[in-house]
Amino acid sequence: MTDIAATAAPPTETATLPARLAKGFVNRLVIIIPYLWLLFFFLIPFIIVFKISLSQTAISMPPYTPVLDFSNGISGFLAGFRELNFDNYTWLTQDALYFNAYVTSLIIAAISTMLTLIVGYPIAYGMARAPATIRPTLLMLVILPFWTSFLIRVYAWIGILKPEGLLNQLLMSLHIISQPLVILNTYTAIFIGIVYSYLPFMVLPLYSSLEKMDYSLVEAAEDLGCPPIGAFWKITFPLSLPGVVAGCLLVFIPAVGEFVIPDLLGGSQTLMIGKTLWNEFFSNRDWPVSSAVAVILLLVLTIPIMFFQQAQAKAQEQGR
Repeated sequence: MTDIAATAAPPTETATLPARLAKGFVNRLVIIIPYLWLLFFFLIPFIIVFKISLSQTAISMPPYTPVLDFSNGISGFLAGFRELNFDNYTWLTQDALYFNAYVTSLIIAAISTMLTLIVGYPIAYGMARAPATIRPTLLMLVILPFWTSFLIRVYAWIGILKPEGLLNQLLMSLHIISQPLVILNTYTAIFIGIVYSYLPFMVLPLYSSLEKMDYSLVEAAEDLGCPPIGAFWKITFPLSLPGVVAGCLLVFIPAVGEFVIPDLLGGSQTLMIGKTLWNEFFSNRDWPVSSAVAVILLLVLTIPIMFFQQAQAKAQEQGR
């Protein structure tokens, strides 16, 4: 009997070998697919844009003189590599327009992110403390604006904010104001448009953090004499910080490069980097300079992501 069992064991191990190989391949495939996605839709486009930023403007199609051209072979590629220059990046440091556009975009995005956090936190907190039966309905109401085109929603704010729009008519009918307010084509309109458009991106991660929180900690703090406001700042808000950071990043990063909202609600005098990039690319047809603007914008936006990753790493180390 022992000999029979010994001779029967190897076929069983051999039979499981293909299953193990298949499982290992599937596990590697799950890891490889996200990297391939980043390669084709982020890294390769970034390399193309960076390559254009090193080129020179030309009256042709496309409107630039290519560099690092492989059509001339390795020798031509090496010759072009030796002639590389960063004149387009130097030009950006010499023209105050681009510096002011970057600074204005960062300031507008920071203020808009703070306003979105102030508006979105009570909404997310109310959703998290609501009865479990109505939470899916509240969540659907937050996501509902995504069912309508972003452009149409921004256009709707023109009808609301213009001098003869719905807002001024309502305020004048209530005798709150005697003459129409000038809101459209101002920075106030930009803040309203950004807060409205990106509010779901703030509410959803906040709701995710607050919904998982153990509210018995708040009740225990109140039983020990801590006032509700103190319990909020000492317990609720610190525990929701991951959602706050994630929501701020989801709002701040796209708000910096926003083009549609400043163009439609801010008017022609609004100076933001997204609008400047559009003008350079399509109006002036200066692809090398506009590509350099895009590369610097991307590098600027990676800074908060790096800080977020470092904060997460520190939090994980402290948790251990």
